[in-house]
Amino acid sequence: MPSRFLWLGQLLPLLGVSVVCIGLSKSATLSAWGISPLTLAIVMGIAAGNTLFVRFPELWLEGIAFSKGHLLRLGIMLYGFRLTLAQVAYVGWPAFFTDAVIVAVTMVLAVKLGRRFHVNDKTAALVGAGSAVCGAAAVLAAQPVLKAQDHDVGVAVATVVVFGTLAMFVYPLLAVWILPADASSSAWFAWGIYTGSSVHEVAQVAAAGAAVNDTVADVAVITKMIRVMMLAPLLVALSWLMSGKNGQNSGRRRIAMPWFVPAFLVMVAVNSAIELPPSLHSTILNIDTLLLTMAMLALGLTTRWEAVRAAGIRPLILAGILAVWLMIGGGALSYAGYLLFE
Repeated sequence: MPSRFLWLGQLLPLLGVSVVCIGLSKSATLSAWGISPLTLAIVMGIAAGNTLFVRFPELWLEGIAFSKGHLLRLGIMLYGFRLTLAQVAYVGWPAFFTDAVIVAVTMVLAVKLGRRFHVNDKTAALVGAGSAVCGAAAVLAAQPVLKAQDHDVGVAVATVVVFGTLAMFVYPLLAVWILPADASSSAWFAWGIYTGSSVHEVAQVAAAGAAVNDTVADVAVITKMIRVMMLAPLLVALSWLMSGKNGQNSGRRRIAMPWFVPAFLVMVAVNSAIELPPSLHSTILNIDTLLLTMAMLALGLTTRWEAVRAAGIRPLILAGILAVWLMIGGGALSYAGYLLFE
């Protein structure tokens, strides 16, 4: 096989493991826990990357590079097919307002607190992106913009998994504690906005919402997808900030816009304007999940446990503080947004 096509053969083991991750994530147990294939992929990747990959790195390198580069960007682009403007209109301004403030404040807190706790700026930004937007997928999308190392991604994803999983169980308990069983539909609508605007992963939001009732589940997932849409302006802001760190004059900063950011928004527009056949739409989403799972697996394979361990407990503390902010601040903002725009 010509060397320039070496990556093609090396994609096969990544493809096979990713398919296994997707299949396992659909099992009753893991689905109930809100464990996404991306989470499984990085766990398997780190496990293999610190055992088999260390002994036979030449068997994977080209395929890993292709997955972390091209497949990742294509996966982020296709992520846009998960949202339509009609869904945005359904939950309206309360969700949009809450999501926008949550994303902005969470990122500012992540950077400020990261410096206070002496967490690497790029690691702090990745933890912030994962907490603010959509968990592991946001961390993946932010990595090329920040030019972060693979172990930074591993640390950030680990923190998102820990606190996102906790939130998935805590939020339904809070709903039982705070809201009466005969609460109005408006109250459940507001709780859906709260859940979607502050729980980390899409799968975790779906699980947390479904544990309450159907209204909360529907509103939470749509609110979450609006939050996902805010990944695009967040990446633009990160690019602008990175250009300033590289010594460019603040008045002449050049935003290095990754092509997948506008492509993601175009896919949202296409998905809104054209009603695709359900089978085709489902196929696109399945392909997107596969691409992102392969990218996460590739990142895990190049993440060294020593590097993750060297990062220490500080990123975990940072993510914990952000999780508390999301739970308390997200509740306050959801209530304020509902009162302002009802």
